[in-house]
Order: sequence, then C-alpha cells, then structure tokens
Amino acid sequence: MKKILLSFLVSALLTFSAQAANPKYVIQVSTDDARTQKIALNNAANLQKYYGGSDKVDIEIVAFGPGLGIVTANNKNASRVEKMAFNNIKFTACQNTMRGFKKKKGHFPTLTDGVEKTPAGVVRIGELQQQGYAYIRP
Repeated sequence: MKKILLSFLVSALLTFSAQAANPKYVIQVSTDDARTQKIALNNAANLQKYYGGSDKVDIEIVAFGPGLGIVTANNKNASRVEKMAFNNIKFTACQNTMRGFKKKKGHFPTLTDGVEKTPAGVVRIGELQQQGYAYIRP
C-alpha cells in the first residue's frame, strides 16, 4: 500500500511540475534580411501575447552569421531589441561570428543593451532544443 501511495504521489508531482513549466521557444536569426529579422521579432512578441505575458513563456532569439546584425547597436531594430530584452525575451549573440567580424573590421561589433553572448550560436540552439525548446526559423 505504501508503494502504491508513493508511486501515486511521485506521478502527481511529475504531472504538476510538467504543467507548471513554461512553454519554451528558440528563434534562429541567421540572415541579414531586414524583413526576416522583423518577422523573428514579431514571432517573439506574438508568443508573449498568445501565452498572456512575458512570465508565461520562455523565448530566446539566437543570432549568428549574417543575422548577428539584429543584436547590434547600429541596427534599425536596436531600440525594439533592447525593449524586448528587458521584457524577458533573451537575445544571444554568437561569439564565433563576432570574432569573424573583428577579423574583417578590426573591432568587435557593439551589441545592443540586454544581449548576452554564447560561444557558438548553432551549438546554443542545439542545447536549447535538448532542453525542450521548440525551434523556430522565420
């Protein structure tokens, strides 16, 4: 009887914790196409609206390759990215891409406030998928 009760309690706790977890999305930005970048930002905003707020869904936008521009201070969306970053949408910049930028331009790009760095953007996406994040590529 104790085993049955313990099994039931463990099952109930696992079910509750699975229901309590926020849905998770990772959005890839790897193109310098302004329209695609805008769609990525709109996807993130729409996810927050759908789930009823910034604390109801986990979203990370990972920028690498030509898409790194979306998280730089001179991008036309820089103020929007900053606002979204401070509204619980995580932005991550690929350090591999940043090193390539430095080789070409002689300096690292200036990132928008609120943007974090990851050693490799594509690896970060894989890590997030292994953690249960749904993958979105606009």
